[in-house]
Amino acid sequence: MALFKKDKKNVKRMSLWGHLSELRRRLTIIAISVFIGAVIFYFLAPPIVLLLLAPAAPYIIPDYATLELTFSETLELLSNYTFILGMLEAFTLRFFVGFVAAIFVTSPIWLWQILGFFVPALKPNERKWFIPTFAAAVILFLAGAVFCYFFILDPALAFLIGQAEDFAVIFPETANYIDTTLLFLLAFGAAFELPLVIFFLVVFNIVPYKKLRKSWRIVYIVLLVLSAFITPDASPVTMILMFCALAVLYEMSLFIARIVMRKRIKAHEAQEAAEEAADAAADAEYAKRKAAREAAELAAEKNMMRATNTSAGSPGAKAGTKPGTKAATKPGGKADAKAKTDGKAEVKKTAKADEKSSNKASDA
Repeated sequence: MALFKKDKKNVKRMSLWGHLSELRRRLTIIAISVFIGAVIFYFLAPPIVLLLLAPAAPYIIPDYATLELTFSETLELLSNYTFILGMLEAFTLRFFVGFVAAIFVTSPIWLWQILGFFVPALKPNERKWFIPTFAAAVILFLAGAVFCYFFILDPALAFLIGQAEDFAVIFPETANYIDTTLLFLLAFGAAFELPLVIFFLVVFNIVPYKKLRKSWRIVYIVLLVLSAFITPDASPVTMILMFCALAVLYEMSLFIARIVMRKRIKAHEAQEAAEEAADAAADAEYAKRKAAREAAELAAEKNMMRATNTSAGSPGAKAGTKPGTKAATKPGGKADAKAKTDGKAEVKKTAKADEKSSNKASDA
């Protein structure tokens, strides 16, 4: 708790050089702890080497299935069937084994230092996850290594060694077996940190829980590809076992996140439901207005057509505007006949007037 108070006080006034100094201090602590652990485990390397070779015992010791050896007897017998090819290789192997063992054993120290470096960047309500995150990271890393040792190494080695049984015999070189085993342990230890990643994606609302839950098919494909990259060998057996472990861890992390963040998840789901209801109401209102507008336009069009038909049905309209009617186009119709009759009467009237004028003139 003192660490949190100190970080809370200094977070606003720490400069860039202060952060770099803090990083250097923490990296120095990690380097010293790992170095001390590597020196200690250098002297304890022989039993660790035999322990790492134990999963390969059925493929190294001849007629291992018929011997019915105990675990301690298997470890004692392994040293007679494994080989080192050079004098310097023994020193290198011991130091490498001690170094990797120090990484595993000192994982609480370097995980604490790494997580502690990011504490000042967290909000007060987010710092409460520091201790649980630290404990979960250590447990998951060690659980991944243990799971690999007891459940993965045997089928993985069986597959790899079985690839050569038709044309060669694999020479039981100690360094080669140890390198392969340690790569498997480190890969599974790192892969088992997946629940922490998923959990904090949900806690910090980087990816909503509902989206992770709905996108499980895509997530599973990503996990399958990740399993192919993480596993040290190209064995489909190892890849499938890694994928199964990651899928189980993924579902467990979502389950734990839902329990821990149930209030936030319920509030988020309620908000999404409200937004969906509002969108549905808006769509319904839009459809209603659109239907009313279309009905109004249709009624207006009908009224216009009715007015057009009414105006077209009047006598004046027939005579003056509608082409193709008898009054407008047919010669010799009633209009023409009336015009002709009026013209003839006018001519006769004019002729009679002229005749009377001429008679009066002659009489005079």
